[in-house]
Amino acid sequence: MFDNPEEEPVIKTAIVYVAAASFEIAGCFSFWAWIRDGKSGLWIAPGIVSLMLFAWLLTQVDTAAAGRAYAAYGGVYIIASLMWLWSAEGVRPDRWDVLGALICLVGAAVIVFGPRAAA
Repeated sequence: MFDNPEEEPVIKTAIVYVAAASFEIAGCFSFWAWIRDGKSGLWIAPGIVSLMLFAWLLTQVDTAAAGRAYAAYGGVYIIASLMWLWSAEGVRPDRWDVLGALICLVGAAVIVFGPRAAA
């Protein structure tokens, strides 16, 4: 599928992180809607399923350390949160939001793809 075999883990990791962010935001939003917006308590059922999928997805990242997968995911989550802010809440991120998100994404890439010493 890939011309360069080194591309596969990078693309898989990106897809997993984007999917995980989507499920986490959706799951958290269901609780927000229930508690803060007065929606029916039935909103928490899909929220729980969504949060379970989020947690499962993070186990699919190809790294030996869970903490490293979670730390790197944080950068992707920040960008996804700002996209949610804009698309779902109608608040356009300002230049400081964008700059901060880019800095976090660079940090996430260093965490995930940085060379590791043999254990």
